[in-house]
Amino acid sequence: MARDTLYAIGEALIDMIPSQSGCAFADVPAFAPRIGGAPANVCGAFTKLGGASALLTQLGDDPFGHKIADELTACGIDTTHIAFTDKANTALAFVSLEADGNRTFSFYRKPSADLLYAPEQVDTGLFAAAYALHFCSVALVDSPMREAHKTAIAAAREAGAIVSFDPNLRFPLWPDRDALRRTVLEFLPSADVVKISDEELEFLTGTADIEAALPQLFTGHVQLVLYTCGSAGAHAYTRAAHGYAPCKPVKAVDTTGAGDGFIGSFLWQLHAAGIDRKALPALTAAQLDKWLAFSNRFCGISVQSNGAIASYPDAAAMGL
Repeated sequence: MARDTLYAIGEALIDMIPSQSGCAFADVPAFAPRIGGAPANVCGAFTKLGGASALLTQLGDDPFGHKIADELTACGIDTTHIAFTDKANTALAFVSLEADGNRTFSFYRKPSADLLYAPEQVDTGLFAAAYALHFCSVALVDSPMREAHKTAIAAAREAGAIVSFDPNLRFPLWPDRDALRRTVLEFLPSADVVKISDEELEFLTGTADIEAALPQLFTGHVQLVLYTCGSAGAHAYTRAAHGYAPCKPVKAVDTTGAGDGFIGSFLWQLHAAGIDRKALPALTAAQLDKWLAFSNRFCGISVQSNGAIASYPDAAAMGL
């Protein structure tokens, strides 16, 4: 059976993008809805480059929920495994953009429909044909969705799929930062691929030095660590090889979804190269350099326009 599909589990939401950057929330004159949520974004990047992806989540049976499902379907993402509920609304994330494109968030999510997605809703048989399962920490708060992650991860590992984890820390969602750190460190060993940013490293490992942090990150099943440093480029580490690629300077308009685009495009390259879980430890520096450069270029295009999936380049724009 061919292993072609990237599955992602977690939140899909509406990013409310401000009409004006460089000002506080209270001074934003208007917000425009854009579909988002890290797992959905990763599916979007993978699919825009020509891959097959599917999202496992739950949306509110409301206009925003149906907007998300319709737009993800239009992007080519398989939405047949998305559930709808009338017990909670679709999550919203209001975004405030600084002049340099960096952002802060205000979430409407107490709880949102995705957090009510329960373990019994996960079709574990899907993973027999899965290339990879990707997840983040946003949906790992104490909820049915957290337990659904455990079910999906266990099934993906049993089926031999690559498991990918981007902590994607969102502090406003966690009243207890120590709980966030403990949760990330609990789920980290279950992943084969881990993506972490320079802004997250010290919080999670106690050191801002990636080389010093690697022994903590290579835990459990972890075989590949992707370390992104914004405009300073990105690194990739296996236990035996190190890759690096710089970023071409661009004028960032909106960095929303850039990290998701990075990991989504990187996973697509692994798939395109025929790299399965067993092949991860043998990746070479030359391969890592090449794939990092591609994902950096993908993100460089993305941050020059607003939104996440809407800003991602397709295969033609990437010269494929």
